[in-house]
Amino acid sequence: MKGARPVLVVLRALGLGDLLTAVPALRGLAGAFPHHRRLLAAPRVLAPLARLTGAVDDVVDTAALAPLRLATVPDVAVNLHGGGPQSHRVLLATRPRRLIAFAHPAVAGTAGAPRWDPEEHEVVRWCRLLGAHGIAADPERLDLAPPPVTPPPAARGATLIHPGAASAARRWPAERWAAVARAETRAGRRVLVTAGGDETGLARRVAGEAGLAAAAVHAGPGLPMLAALVAVAGRVVVGDTGVAHLATALGTPSVVLFGPTPPARWGPPPGRRQHRVLWAGRQGDPHGAAPDAGLLAITVDEVVAALDALEPAAARTAA
Repeated sequence: MKGARPVLVVLRALGLGDLLTAVPALRGLAGAFPHHRRLLAAPRVLAPLARLTGAVDDVVDTAALAPLRLATVPDVAVNLHGGGPQSHRVLLATRPRRLIAFAHPAVAGTAGAPRWDPEEHEVVRWCRLLGAHGIAADPERLDLAPPPVTPPPAARGATLIHPGAASAARRWPAERWAAVARAETRAGRRVLVTAGGDETGLARRVAGEAGLAAAAVHAGPGLPMLAALVAVAGRVVVGDTGVAHLATALGTPSVVLFGPTPPARWGPPPGRRQHRVLWAGRQGDPHGAAPDAGLLAITVDEVVAALDALEPAAARTAA
């Protein structure tokens, strides 16, 4: 169509944490291509938070490595999904004029591009990719404004516990989460337990063992409400999952428990004092079918001590 804006499509068809770690790169692309219509190929459920970045015009509902259904041929295609070759080919099938991606020997069009570094922090990785293609991206630009959703009053200042994770390897035992919840209650802090849609039973178990009322469980509230709960919480305690990245993006003090994956790859940026990470120094399979041995090495007492050492949200707000 004559006069239509050129299209830039970004592939990142993964989960919540993956979206949030790509925010600095998305903002770098927005600055480099201000006149393009910027599409994010990702699961539709992420659309409300993607728009909060200010860098995405629309989300094209996409499953991981599925063919892209675009109404027009993109001017620029950007692979923030992986190192290829499958994800490269998904984008090349749309026949873009330009591909921005890591080099892969099986994809001729990527010759001369930067190489994938498996030890790199996820945020830094995508900013480095763009930098090698002449696009400035600041890895510190992770912050989001809270979504325009009103959370329940009881959430303000509460300790938010999110016991779930995408794989069993990253799920600390429910009875330990309950012990942390009891310690927070004894310290005079309200406790909320959140859960994704398929984690309701886990959240209720944690709340029940901790002696919390049923109203303390917020299960499957949708991403905007989940983000709103995190934004007003006094503190968040969570495993290595998307809610940890929400706490980083929204500036809520947090304690994050790492197991098979080191925080140097997925943790909050160093220098942000309101976030503390716990890690036993062991690595394993992040997709394992049982809790990782390194995660199990983290004790309830360590988590409670880390929560006690957090900078209070009120002090952070007043600073």
